[in-house]
Amino acid sequence: MAIIMADLDDDSERGLNKMQWVFLLLAGFLEVGWTFGLKYSEGFTVLVPSIITVVLLVISFMLFARAMRTIEIGVAYAMFTGIGTVGTVLAGIIILNEPADFWRLFFITLLVGGIVGLKLVSNDKPAPDKAPKAVTNIEQDKVGS
Repeated sequence: MAIIMADLDDDSERGLNKMQWVFLLLAGFLEVGWTFGLKYSEGFTVLVPSIITVVLLVISFMLFARAMRTIEIGVAYAMFTGIGTVGTVLAGIIILNEPADFWRLFFITLLVGGIVGLKLVSNDKPAPDKAPKAVTNIEQDKVGS
C-alpha cells in the first residue's frame, strides 16, 4: 500500500512540475502582450491600453512567480524573458513590419536555442508543502527527550 501511495505522490508531483512549465510559458506569452500594451499606452497616457497592460502585467508576474515554486530561479527568469523577447521580436516583425534581416533572425534563433538548452539541463525541485507543519509543545517535548 505504501508503494502505491509513493507512486501516486510521484505522479502528482510530476504533474505539478509540468503545470509550472505551462505557467511559465503562459507568463512569457503574456509578456509579449504587455510589452505591446506599453507601446500602445503611449507612456500610460491612453486609458484602455494602459489598463490592459497593467492587467496583463499582473497576471504574467503571478504566473511567473507560481512557476518558480519548482523551477530554478535562474532558469525560470531566463526562459520568461527569453520567451517574451522572442515573441515580441517576432510580433514586431509580423504586426509592425519591423525588419526581418538575416542577423536579427540568426540571433533570435540563438536565443531560442538557449531557451531550449536551459529547459533540457534544468532540475525541477519538489513543490513546497502548502502550509508548514506547526510544532506543538507536546511534539517539542518528545523531540527533546
